[in-house]
Amino acid sequence: MTILWWNLAVVFVFSFFSRYFAKPALSPVSITSISYNKVFALGALLSLALVGGLRSNIGDTYFYKYAYQLNDFTWAQVKEKENIGFWILQMFLKRISDDPQILIFTAAAITNVLIVLIFLKYSRQFELSTFVYITGGLFLVSMNGLRQVLTAAIVFTATKFIISGNFFAYALIVFFASTFHESALILLPIYFLVRYKAWSKATLMLLVIAVVIVIGFDQFSSILFSSLEDTQYGHYKNFQEGGANVIRVAVFGTPLIIAFFGREKLREIFPESDYIVNMALIGLVFMIVSTQNWIFARFNIYFELYQLILVGWIVKLFHEKEQRLIYLGIIVCYFLYYYYESVISLNIHYKSDYIIF
Repeated sequence: MTILWWNLAVVFVFSFFSRYFAKPALSPVSITSISYNKVFALGALLSLALVGGLRSNIGDTYFYKYAYQLNDFTWAQVKEKENIGFWILQMFLKRISDDPQILIFTAAAITNVLIVLIFLKYSRQFELSTFVYITGGLFLVSMNGLRQVLTAAIVFTATKFIISGNFFAYALIVFFASTFHESALILLPIYFLVRYKAWSKATLMLLVIAVVIVIGFDQFSSILFSSLEDTQYGHYKNFQEGGANVIRVAVFGTPLIIAFFGREKLREIFPESDYIVNMALIGLVFMIVSTQNWIFARFNIYFELYQLILVGWIVKLFHEKEQRLIYLGIIVCYFLYYYYESVISLNIHYKSDYIIF
């Protein structure tokens, strides 16, 4: 964990100074009203990309590296594969190097570049978004679900088209992302759900549906997995790793609770927030359902990124005298959660052949 702790410290410090040395945005339509210092933001990004890209273990890393070494990635082989975009990426990288570390590094670099760029554009407190990106667990998930978090990062770049209402451009990005992980296609109908005002009857009904699914999960899962039986996700029918931790659901839901009580002020200071809140709310629905079967938490990866944007705004929902206390409270609570999840619950040991402490 030593490297991961150092990474957390470096990313937070650089992200903080990126905002501290920010300048007023020149554009009158700027969402955050400030222009972050790009040099310090680059420092945070480099730490994320290097630590994520130079790992030699954690989650599925070994299997991705093994598959990279095993396959030749010829066109004849690649064209028969599902998720062809990811296979083409590996084919291109294989022409450069046979070392599988190039795949891990490239995926980590692309993922973190895209995520950080969107944080810089939409988060009001950049350092809180990057801090919770790590302490909330998504950065760690990017080392386990490499392909899906890469896919989520690509879709994340379509945020501007959700806000502007450009479904065609949004769909093009989703279709491209689905060539890396087909589950991205669920985001096509999601577009029409999130175009409503946040906390409307339509969006609140999603939470009711989630509760109903939890209550009748056996019937729901039987219908769902039967419909997926002949797809690449059919094997999830026999997935028996239990449900997601209730603490994780509470951690994910807390920013949304704050956003609900401060919804009028949030709309005032961040008019585009309805779309961000709705995406995060759908993520909460998946998190609630995942308490019955952990595999549903995988879908939440696409929505958790929007919760991280939301975290970057919630401090501003409080009175100015309270903001420092709330800010510190977020830091302490998420730090404790990170310790609980990474050290006590998962007992993570980070290894790298390149970063030695």
